[in-house]
Amino acid sequence: MLVNSVAYKDGKKVADVAQEEIHTWLARNDGILWVAVRDPEPHELEKLEEQFDLHPLAVEDARHGHQRPKFEEYGDSLFFVLHMLEPDGDDLHVGEVDIFVARNYVLSVRSRSERNFQDVRARCEREPELMQHGTGYILYALMDAVVDRYFPILDDIETRLETIEDQIFAGTSPRANIEALYDLKQKLVTLKHATAPLHEAVSKLHGGRVPQLCAGLGEYFRDVADHLGRINQSIDAAREMITTAISVNLSLITLQENEVTKRLAGYAALVAVPTLIAGIYGMNFQHMPELGWVWGYPLAISAMVIIDGYLFWRFRKAKWL
Repeated sequence: MLVNSVAYKDGKKVADVAQEEIHTWLARNDGILWVAVRDPEPHELEKLEEQFDLHPLAVEDARHGHQRPKFEEYGDSLFFVLHMLEPDGDDLHVGEVDIFVARNYVLSVRSRSERNFQDVRARCEREPELMQHGTGYILYALMDAVVDRYFPILDDIETRLETIEDQIFAGTSPRANIEALYDLKQKLVTLKHATAPLHEAVSKLHGGRVPQLCAGLGEYFRDVADHLGRINQSIDAAREMITTAISVNLSLITLQENEVTKRLAGYAALVAVPTLIAGIYGMNFQHMPELGWVWGYPLAISAMVIIDGYLFWRFRKAKWL
């Protein structure tokens, strides 16, 4: 288990706190203790539960993981679940961060995620006047960082969607285009699962009855909710574009098949004319007057060429060939 624990007072960093000293600092009830944990084992999580006096239901959610983004209020403490989305090649890796917040501490438990919150901690330490708002501001900073990391993922999806739309009309493989579109649609669903429930949860932190820990920070959480609203709208728009692109791609496939069918029909008509004439002469009846004509063979060949030439001209004019 990776632990990063720092104590703050009046918005300023006081000291780095060793893991075995966490309980002592909490007992002082003087200032704020910000603890970040990564991939704890079950017994290590039980120790944190004892040190921070966490609610058993919240700890159970953190232990099992794979939770839907949500917000729970347990007495004077808050519990948040957020999804951490990280690009992994062509895939989208889904991690999780569980945030426990009380008046004198913030505990973040990060699971299945490589990117940490060192930049968030540095940002908060550069703004001691905002840190004086208490643990509610740290909660905002963590949530804001997670939400801001969704934007590059969404931008990448939209860029790839525009590229695929250009490829659809460039004559590339229709199968490859459809596979790429379905891959983007799957990523949008993953992103939607992370943002839609979180938007609902954040809406409880501004306006109406706001938890005491978040009092006075309504405009900050409203900003996070605004970002989530924009992301959700962009996701919905991108999903509609993907659906339209798939329909257009399938329509182009149908048109292409129709073109092939018309070409085959045209060539079949060209072959049918000489086949018909040759079939008639191939019957070899005794009293066929043409059998004794000197110019019968040249006339038959000429008729085949003239009729096929006329049909070929008509098919080309109709753009069948």
